Amino acid sequence: MTPPLRRIARRRTHRLVPSRWPPVGIFDAVASAEDLAAVVDLEAWTNDRLQAELGQLPLLPPREWVVGVPNASVIMAAFCHPAPGGARFASSELGAWYAAFELRTAHREAAYRRRREFEEVRRTPSRVQMREYVAGFRAAFHDVRPASRFPRLHYPTSYRESQRLGLRLRADGAAGIAYESVRDPGHHCLVAFRPRLVLDVRQGAHFEYRWDGAAEAAVRRLAAR
Repeated sequence: MTPPLRRIARRRTHRLVPSRWPPVGIFDAVASAEDLAAVVDLEAWTNDRLQAELGQLPLLPPREWVVGVPNASVIMAAFCHPAPGGARFASSELGAWYAAFELRTAHREAAYRRRREFEEVRRTPSRVQMREYVAGFRAAFHDVRPASRFPRLHYPTSYRESQRLGLRLRADGAAGIAYESVRDPGHHCLVAFRPRLVLDVRQGAHFEYRWDGAAEAAVRRLAAR
């Protein structure tokens, strides 16, 4: 099965990441992919900090590296530091950029993932601070909406079928996939498989998620720093 292609042009999508990750790094500091390759050759194998930041970079073709633009390190971190166990359409070997069309949907998706992280280490969900990134896209994505048409790709707790599709499409050079949010049904998300498709990334607001024993997180916008 190869889902149909649909061109998506959006100025604003929303991604939320824990605030503990630094927003600036080596990808912002170098001017070109060639400069980054030289740094890797000279230092990365003996520099623990660089090795940690570069992560899975060798799995990305140099032509896809994003360097020397605002928030380059933020973009590349999504690909170089995949989640353990992977995500809905990406494996644990190589990450991708996930975003929601609406901020509310991004919160529901991110809060679910953070709660799962607490549960996996057998800790009671408490609170976590999140940073928003807004990005634009102009590309043709494979479209698996609505979820009722592609139920096997929208299982609430299993990524087996969706990862299988994502790996195949990615290997074929696909830009990514547009899909329906499982945590906010009726609303939409996308996953981009190539860093250079993530456009005009800018930092948004900061938020705090608090559970206080509740199943759903309470979301509070934090004052500007």
